[in-house]
Parts: sequence; structure tokens; C-alpha cells
Amino acid sequence: MTNALEPVQRDNEIDLGELLGTLRDHKWLIGRIIGFFVALGIIYAIVATPVYQASSTVQVEQKVPDLPGLSALSQTLGAEDPEATTQSALITSRMVLGAAVDKLGLTIESGPKRFPLFGNFIARLYASHNPGKVAAPWFGMNGYDWGGSKLDIFQLDVPDALLDKPLNLIAGEDGGYVLLDDNGDVLLSGKAGQSASGRGVTIQIKTLLANPGMRFRVIRHRQLTVINGLQQAINVTEQGKDSGILQMTYDNSDPALATKLLGQVGELYVLQDVDRNSAEAANSLKFVREQLPNVRKALEQATAALNAYQIKAHSVDISMQTQSLLNQEVAIQTNLQQLQLQQADMQRQYTPEHPAYKSLMKQIGQLQAQKGAIDKKVGSLPDTQQELLKLNRDVQVSNDTYTGLLNQAQQLDIARAGTVGNVRIVDSAAVDVTRPVWPKKLIVVMGSAFLGAFVALVCVFVRRMLNRSIEDPAAIERIGLPVYATIPVSLREQSLQGKRLHGSGKQRLLVVDAPADLAAEALRSLRTSLHFARLEAKNNVLMISGPSPDVGKTFVAANLAAVIAQSNQRVLLIDGDMRMGTLHRIVGSRSEVGLSELISGQADLAEATHQIGPLENLHFIARGKVPPNPSELLMNARFSALIDHLKLMYDLIIIDTPPILAVTDAAVIGHHAGTALLVVRFGLNQPREIALARQRFEQNGVPIKGAIFNAVEKRSGGYYTYAYYGVGKALQ
Repeated sequence: MTNALEPVQRDNEIDLGELLGTLRDHKWLIGRIIGFFVALGIIYAIVATPVYQASSTVQVEQKVPDLPGLSALSQTLGAEDPEATTQSALITSRMVLGAAVDKLGLTIESGPKRFPLFGNFIARLYASHNPGKVAAPWFGMNGYDWGGSKLDIFQLDVPDALLDKPLNLIAGEDGGYVLLDDNGDVLLSGKAGQSASGRGVTIQIKTLLANPGMRFRVIRHRQLTVINGLQQAINVTEQGKDSGILQMTYDNSDPALATKLLGQVGELYVLQDVDRNSAEAANSLKFVREQLPNVRKALEQATAALNAYQIKAHSVDISMQTQSLLNQEVAIQTNLQQLQLQQADMQRQYTPEHPAYKSLMKQIGQLQAQKGAIDKKVGSLPDTQQELLKLNRDVQVSNDTYTGLLNQAQQLDIARAGTVGNVRIVDSAAVDVTRPVWPKKLIVVMGSAFLGAFVALVCVFVRRMLNRSIEDPAAIERIGLPVYATIPVSLREQSLQGKRLHGSGKQRLLVVDAPADLAAEALRSLRTSLHFARLEAKNNVLMISGPSPDVGKTFVAANLAAVIAQSNQRVLLIDGDMRMGTLHRIVGSRSEVGLSELISGQADLAEATHQIGPLENLHFIARGKVPPNPSELLMNARFSALIDHLKLMYDLIIIDTPPILAVTDAAVIGHHAGTALLVVRFGLNQPREIALARQRFEQNGVPIKGAIFNAVEKRSGGYYTYAYYGVGKALQ
């Protein structure tokens, strides 16, 4: 025999069909949740404050010429031009953004207080139709801006303790105002167009348009705080790899402010780039001019030495071999001196570990090796030719170097005087006010729909996971109780139940009022099943009970009695719940005289028994007045004698009892019943609850014959059909 308390085994595998069935069963709930989120998305798309994007394009060009040979050196290194990356960082530097913040006064933030959620939308709608006007307060709420209010602060200086803290400005009559701190204390009062000071705060308002009592939120930010925020908000991207074209974008709900800010950033960026390039050319020119006197002095010394030696040695000409070696050595020495000048300039910019510096030193080493090879060849010449070669070499090298420096000085002087920078604005800042970047209505609505679907699925599956109640008759049979019938939920029965609660004492049985209802058909199927189940019963008493309240046992008992009475059997229906019995409402009778009076001897059987409406074979005994001790009253010998007497008068006695897990009355009545059935409600009772109810009856010596699965809702598994095919299984 299956243990009643054994937990129901579950399959760990995912059943796709079951999942899809769950979704179909909750389709209306899912649809409502999705619809709710879509409605929220539509409302948000309409009332949300639009955000506009200002954009500007700049081009990064090549730098002005540098010292001789540096361009060739860069080509030798094969390094990529880092200009675009460098300039991207310079655009959002504190040097550029700080100047823009100061020029536009962005450290002062002010805005009107508006009604939550819809205030911005109402204000924008009014301002678009009534430019230059201030809306009258709605419903007397003059503390809010309903459109058209304006506050332009020219100057706001506060102590460090009030930096980045919100202040409240309340508008008064004729441009007057009062400034409060975040605690509501008055800081100062003043009038628009005039400077006002108080408690370390100085403010000057240029324009104030608002209804008296209107509140504004005012904040004086630290400059660094504003700069840090702009560095995150301004986006700089290169249009194509190594194209040198940079696009700047900035999003803000105020399109005019977004355009001004991006325009200022572009202009200040170009200005600082011109200044920086001009400074670089000036520094390079200074270095070249510092070298010119030294090179000129070396040239003069070399020329004098050559003339003196020619006079002394009485020799002017050199041989062709010596001339060839001279030309090679001059070329090497000239290049070597140029690279050494570059080395001196690069030492001011790079460390010895920089790749450019290392490459330069490598080239110097190669030239020095070539010079050493030439020096060996020179060493084999006659002494006179060696000295002439050396002196001529010094003169030519010094002359070439001096000439090159003169040319470079002229180039740098021209570059410094005519510096225009290596960046230029291609497209000035502009905003398309007809196409805000947010909210994107279609994206918002679709996103809301997807979010609603996700939330709906989570709700459905979490609800299913947490719901341990029975929704499948097979779960009852796994506990060890055969299911005699499944009764589908009936909308007609729900309607009749409402009429019973609020109407008169009229009989309202489902099988009489709507005999074609599916629930009525299921009850007729139950009648057939009970006919065979009662063949081995010890008597003709049938007890209907349940594990907990609200399972529908009273509905089952009343309508089952009516169905059996319709088959020409004499049936007596007894309300055994002397505590909270409601059978009298269904059958349209009274509860004043009934079972409690019969057991206590306060009434006779004829007085307590009533015929149910048009059903001649159906009689009813109500619960009577509520006694102080129902359980003790049921254990009285008079109750046993009453049941024995009634057995002879009727073909079937049906007793509706209280729930077994609430009180023990059902266990007492069960000793007099030949058949006991347990009503289980779909989606309410849990397997352990049913097993515990069965165990409670068995501990009191009352065997449960089977179960009735009540109020079954239509599911994708088609549980309704079980009402017609489950009976045979239950009787096996």
C-alpha cells in the first residue's frame, strides 16, 4: 500500500509540452501584463522629456615642419600617426572644457519645480502653444511650474559648505524672491536685476518670470564636478581608421544649450591647438638660433685653419683619391651632425628608452661605423693629403650645417608667424530638433512589450513553482485515493452562489437550474460510480467531507443528493456541520430547527425534516442552532439512534460534515457511515494536506473510499475528460 505521507515524485526532466501548456493556460494573465507594460511604454514615450543630440565635426591635419630629418626619421620608424588619438583626448581635457564651463556659466544650475511624472509634459505643451507667457497654477498649486516659468541667474557665489547642495528660490511679487537653503532657512531676499547678499551668499538674477509662490531649484556646482560630468557626456569618435576626422556629440534636453556648449568646445579646442603649435615652432626656432653662433664659429675656425696650412705647406690641390674620400666623409659627417642636433632636441621630449630615441641612436651608430671605415682609408694617404682632407672636411661640414640651420630658422620663423593649427572645424555644432535621440517611441514600446513578456513569464513560472496545490487527478491517486469523478468549474454555479449570498431563501441547485451544465453531467457520472461502490458498504449512509474549508463539499453533497433523488430513490440530505453549515442556503430552507434540536430532543423528526422544492424524493435536515459543544452532541447515543431510524426510511442518507483538519466532527460522523468520500479542490489543496486528512480519518477508524476532484479548471492536458474515464480506473 502506498504511504499516504510519501511525497509525490517529480520528474526532473523539462517537459516542453507542459511548459507550452502552462503558457496557454495563463494566456490571459500574460496578455494583461504585456498590455499593462505596453500602456506604460506608450505613456512614457509621450510624456518623457525629449533628449536632443548636438554634433560637430573637426579634421586633424599634419603638423608644421620640424627640424631637418625628423620627417624622414618618422618614416624610417614606420610608426602610425597618433594625432587623432591625441586630439580626441585634448578635446575633452579640463583646459578646454573648463574654459567652456566658465564662458557659459554651467556651474550654476537652475530649474523650476514641476508636478511629478506629468509636470514636464504639461509645461512643454503649454510653452509650445503660448511662447513668452506663464501658465496659471492648476488647482491652486502655485508652487509648481505649469509652463512658461523662467529663471536666468547671472551670478551665484556661495560658501564651500553650500557647493553642490540644492537651494530653493521662491518667486514673489514684481520680480521679488526669497532664497532658502536645503533645511528651509532663509538665506537672503532680493529682486530681479539687483545684486543681493546674505549669509555668505551673493546672487544676481537677470530674468525671473513666474507666478508668486513658484519654487525653483538652484545649485552652485564645483567647476571640477561639472567638467567631470561633461567628460563623460561628450563623445568623440574617429570617422574611419586613421582618417583624422573626429565627430563630437553631446546629448541634452535643452537643444540650445547643447549647441552652445559643443560650439564653444570646438572653438576653444581650435584656439588652444593654434597656441600649442605656435609655441612648438617658437621653441624649435629658439633652439636653432642658439646653435647658429656655435656652428658659425666652428666654420670660421675651420676656414682659418685650412688657409694657414695651405700657406705653410705650399699646397693647395688634393688628389682625386683624396677628393673621393673627402666627399664621402663630408656626407657622413654632415648627416652625423644633423642627427646629433636631432638628438639634442629629442632629449628634451623623450627618455632614452623611447623607440624614436633608440632608432636615432642606432642611425648615429651606423654613421659612426662608416666614418671609422673611411678614417682607415685616410690613414694610408700621405701626411700632407691627410691634413688637407681633414681641414677641407671640417670646412665643408661646418658650411653645410650652417647653411641648413639658416634655412631651418627661416622655415620655423615663417611657421611661427603664420601658425593656423593642425585642426579645423568642418561642421559647426548643430541640433536636429525634429528628431530627438530619446525617447525612440517604437523602441520604447517594443522594449516595454518585451519587458512585459519577460515579467509575465517570470510571474507565471514562479507562481507555478511556488504553487504546490493539486492540478492533476493523478496526483490524488498517487496518494492512494481513487478519484470517483472530476467536476469542472461552473460559471453558472458561481452565479448561483452569488444569488444565495444576496438573495432570498429560494432553492438554487445547479442540477435543477442548469441540468446540461458540464458540472451537472459530472455529478451524474459520480452517481453511477457510487451505485457500484456502495454494493459492499455496511449501510446506506454516505459522508461527504474535505480536508479544509472552501473545497466545495456542500455543493457536491447538495447536488449529488438531488441527482440521486431524480433517479427515483428516496434521499435524505443532512447538514452535519453544526458550526458553520450552509446547506440550507442551497436548498432554500431555514436553519433554525434541525440536527442539533433532534439530538438534544428539542424537536421531533417531522418538525425538522423538509422537502426540497419540486424534488419529492429529496428531504433535508438543517444544522439547527449552533450548539456550544457540537462534537460531544454528535457522540450522544441519540445521534446513533437517529441514524439507525433514518436508515430504514430512506434509500440513501448523505451527510455533509465539517473539514477533518479543522475539527473532529467528521471523524465522529464517519463511524456511522458506510461510505466516506473526500472532496479535493483544484488549485487549493496540497498533496500532503490530502494525505494528512486521510491519515486523520484512518486513525479514527474511518476508511476513505475515494476522492472527488472539484472545481477543475480547463488545462492544456484536458483534465475535463477525466470525469468520464477516471471512474473506471477508480473502481478497479
